[in-house]
Amino acid sequence: MRPYARFHEQLQRNLVAVISVFIAVGSLSYNTWRNEKSEYNRNQRQASFEVLLKLGELRELVYHLHFDSDTVVKNAARTGWATVFTINDLTQVLEEPISVAAVSLRASWDEHWEGLGSDRASKDAIVLEIDSMRDITLKMLQELD
Repeated sequence: MRPYARFHEQLQRNLVAVISVFIAVGSLSYNTWRNEKSEYNRNQRQASFEVLLKLGELRELVYHLHFDSDTVVKNAARTGWATVFTINDLTQVLEEPISVAAVSLRASWDEHWEGLGSDRASKDAIVLEIDSMRDITLKMLQELD
């Protein structure tokens, strides 16, 4: 009996077992990949929703500081800094365009917060950065699997 004939005979006897092993390994690999992808998407969504909420809070604060500066609590600027830092922290787990936009928002806040209430260009610059970051975040959310 040739060696190949014996191997062929063993393969025929155990064909169902061999196929089952390949199917099991393939299914396990796909399931693991899908679970990782789902967890990644959940993390991206949760962080994005938090960023959107904080951007809304910052926009509200900018409008209060700009339009109601005489009635706003004196520590509102510190609240703005805290919100900007929180947004920066949240974006560390998000895709790169969002984290870059957060750095740009922080720079804009740093440059323009003192002009709120007296300088329309300061308000417009900060709101432009907020809108830009909001658009990038919404686009990323739409592109998730």
